[in-house]
Amino acid sequence: MSAKKLLAIINGEIHTAQTKEPLRGTILVQDGKIAAIGAVNLPPEADVIDGAGAAIYPGFIDPHTHLGVSEQGLGWEGRDYNEMTDPVTAHLRALDAINPEEDGYREAVEAGITTVMCAPGSANILGGSTVVLKTGGGLLHQRVLRANAGIKAALGENPKRVYSGAKKAPSTRMASAAILREALVAAQNYQNKLERAGGDADKLPPRDLKAEALLPVLKKEVPLRIHAHRADDIATALRIAKEFEINLTLEHASEAHFLLDQVAQSGFPAIVGPSLGTPGKVETQKKTLDTVKILSEAGVTVALTTDHPVLNIYQLLHAAAAVVRETGMDEYDVLRLITINAAQILGVDQRVGSIEVGKDADLVIIEGHPFDYLSRVLYTIIDGQVIYPQQA
Repeated sequence: MSAKKLLAIINGEIHTAQTKEPLRGTILVQDGKIAAIGAVNLPPEADVIDGAGAAIYPGFIDPHTHLGVSEQGLGWEGRDYNEMTDPVTAHLRALDAINPEEDGYREAVEAGITTVMCAPGSANILGGSTVVLKTGGGLLHQRVLRANAGIKAALGENPKRVYSGAKKAPSTRMASAAILREALVAAQNYQNKLERAGGDADKLPPRDLKAEALLPVLKKEVPLRIHAHRADDIATALRIAKEFEINLTLEHASEAHFLLDQVAQSGFPAIVGPSLGTPGKVETQKKTLDTVKILSEAGVTVALTTDHPVLNIYQLLHAAAAVVRETGMDEYDVLRLITINAAQILGVDQRVGSIEVGKDADLVIIEGHPFDYLSRVLYTIIDGQVIYPQQA
C-alpha cells in the first residue's frame, strides 16, 4: 500500500461496536482519520482495499498489559516492570521502560490489537504511572495516546510476597493498606503546601516526585488502577477510595461479583482477567468467566485483559471467545469489552474503540469471525496506515 493520505475500504461488512447490526458500504480514511462511512464516492487518488467476504472491526484494545516492559523470551535483561526495592514508587513511569521493538507488539498487530495500556507490575503498593499507546505506526512517542492513564497500585499477595521476603513492610494486608494511605496522606500534605505557597517560589516546598505523581489522582484527573483479585482486597480498595475521594479502576477483579452491589454502586469500572488458564496463586483460585457477565448485567463497565505476558497478547481474542462460549453472553456485548468499553475505561474513547467519523482509523479486516480460533486477520490498520501485513 502506498503512502497516500486517502484510503478506501470497500465491500466489507462493517462492525462499528456502536450498533449491533453491521453496516454495508465503504470506509473512507483521510489523514489517518475516518472521514466517511457508507455510500461514498471514491476519490480517484485513493488507495483501495477490497473487503469483499471479510468483516471490518475497530482495532481491538487490551486495557491492562506489561507489553514492552516485560519482554517475552528474556530474563532480567528485559524485566523492567517491577522496581522491587521500595513499596512506594509512584513516581516511576512505564513509558520510560518500554521497548517498542519487543516481539509482543508485532504479535499484537498480527492479532488486530491496535491499542494497549502498559503498566508497571504489582510488586509494589504504588508502582508508577501507566501509559496508553498504539501497538504500531511510528516512533514510541508518536504512538502515545495518553501519557498518564493512571497510577498503578496493588493490594493482595504480590506486595506481601516481595517485601516479607526482604524482611520489610508490607508483610500483611494491614500494612499494604496502611502504606497506601500514608502515601495518599503525604500527597495531600504536599498539595496543601503547594496551595499555601500560592505560586511564591520562596514558599514552595522541596519538590517531591512521589507525592507529585499522586496529585492527579487526588484531583480525579486520573484513577488509581488497583490490582485487586480477592473480594477482601476489592473491599479495601473501595474503602480507601471513599476515604480519599478518589477514582479507581478495579484491575483483575476476579472476585468482584462477590461484592456486586458495592462495586456497581461505586460506579468504578472493572478490567477482568486474565480469565484463561489455571489459577496461579491463592488469590485467583475462584476466578471464573462468569464474573464478566455478572458485572456487565449489573451495569458495571467491564473490559477484558490478557495481563500480557501472563497470557500472550493475541489471546485477548481467545478470552473473548471463551466468555461467549462459557457464559452465553451476546457476541456484540463481548465485542464491546475489547473495543469501546476498554477505550472508555482508558479515557481514550474520543479517538479509538469504535468505527465513527472523526475517530482514528484503527481498523482490523478479518476473514471469519474474530472469536473463531480459525479466523484470519487480513489487514491491521493504525492511523490509516496498513501495519499488517507489512508493506514493502
